[in-house]
Amino acid sequence: MARPSVRVFHKLEGLFSIYKPPGVHWKLVRDTIETNLLKGINAAPPPAPRQRVQFLAESTSVVAEGSNELTLSAASVPALAHHPLGEALHIHIGVGVGHRLDVFSSGVLVLGVGQSNKALTDLYRSHVTRDYTLEGELGMATDNFSHTGRLIERTTYDHITRDKLERVLAMMQGSNQKALLTYSKVDMSTQGAYELAVKGELRPDGKSPPIMTGLRLLHFQPPHFTLEVQCLNETQRYLCRILHEVGLELRSTAVCKGVRRTRDGPFTIQHALTHQHWTSPDVIQAIRQYRSSRKASKAKHTQPGKDTGTASQRQEMAEEAAVTGDSHRLHSVLTSKAFGS
Repeated sequence: MARPSVRVFHKLEGLFSIYKPPGVHWKLVRDTIETNLLKGINAAPPPAPRQRVQFLAESTSVVAEGSNELTLSAASVPALAHHPLGEALHIHIGVGVGHRLDVFSSGVLVLGVGQSNKALTDLYRSHVTRDYTLEGELGMATDNFSHTGRLIERTTYDHITRDKLERVLAMMQGSNQKALLTYSKVDMSTQGAYELAVKGELRPDGKSPPIMTGLRLLHFQPPHFTLEVQCLNETQRYLCRILHEVGLELRSTAVCKGVRRTRDGPFTIQHALTHQHWTSPDVIQAIRQYRSSRKASKAKHTQPGKDTGTASQRQEMAEEAAVTGDSHRLHSVLTSKAFGS
């Protein structure tokens, strides 16, 4: 039978997400969680001591005919070779980190324990999308596109309105939609392309630069504004550069004051463990929840689903366009479904 500490270790193998606070390096987060998991394993109750049979000499001797006779008796004693203090348990917890966040950023950070690091690698090879909330400030430019960089320029922003900002965002999203269609390398006039678009599974074929799949304005109070971004293959510098380019398109400048990841593939911020929950019991519970959700998702996909009204309408429009040979209309239907517009 496996030791309790070994059983705890096997329960820890899986994927889970935590909330990384700003100002903390991801390596420190990983090391802290790894230390807490080791403490949880060491806190597991020790196994029952093993016993072995040993022949012990009795304290009294029987004297017969002028000679001493040694008397032995069988006794059950603890086996010191298997004592918790004498038996070393070598367990290495390999905590892997998914798509990393820099010190400046915060939000969902996915981790894997043990053999689940391979599943972590497979997850990000599947081109999952991630959601971010970007905090921007108009009127200044720095050398690294964030408010922590060296100030190189100040500009006015009184001419910027909400309508102008939303038009710039729509233009940027449209250019990224075209880039996604280009890198996906699918023929937009085929049934396969339509099915991928309906399922929202249009992804780059191989390596590609960072691509935005969604962009919208959440808040605008000059000089401050907030954007919601969905993207692929992004870096933290790319996200800061988005705000810089928004400022340039508005004939002004802008810097990034905050990057917050709210979703990383199937992991959302609602299920991310905060600092006080970076313990073995909470990590085990989070891994169980993720496994349960994966099983439920697989079971749902194996059953015939019911199409929504919007999807049915788009399918009818696409089929009509395909029958009539209207390739431009078919392209519009596919792109509107692929980007949720």
